[in-house]
Amino acid sequence: MKIGIINGPNLNLLGKREPEVYGNLSFEEYFTTLQIQFPAIEFTYFQSNIEGELINKIQELGFSFDGIILNAGAYTHTSIAIGDAVKAIITPVIEVHISNTFSREDFRHQSFISGNAKGVILGFGLQSYELAVHSFL
Repeated sequence: MKIGIINGPNLNLLGKREPEVYGNLSFEEYFTTLQIQFPAIEFTYFQSNIEGELINKIQELGFSFDGIILNAGAYTHTSIAIGDAVKAIITPVIEVHISNTFSREDFRHQSFISGNAKGVILGFGLQSYELAVHSFL
């Protein structure tokens, strides 16, 4: 099974950025624990702060992978193009957020991805990614 994890803007700062919201662990550290926990899964990981690069990666994985876990960060609330990219592919996508976006600012309550995703997991910290992996098993 092949699962791609795609992270959007500012998620490269996990472990440094707002630890009270996002924790103290970098995503690279967490990614290693996912690989150990699910040795039968071939994971790939991509992060970008650039919207078009995220769309390119969704399109690249979207016809050959078994699943995509997508945390588009703030683009979730602003990017119709990322939502359209998710709609255009055949690979199922789980939208993931580390924080509970509904407990935050009002603008974070809107997602242009959710309606095109297989499901949404939010508010469980980095464990949201693990829950997304389980949804593909």
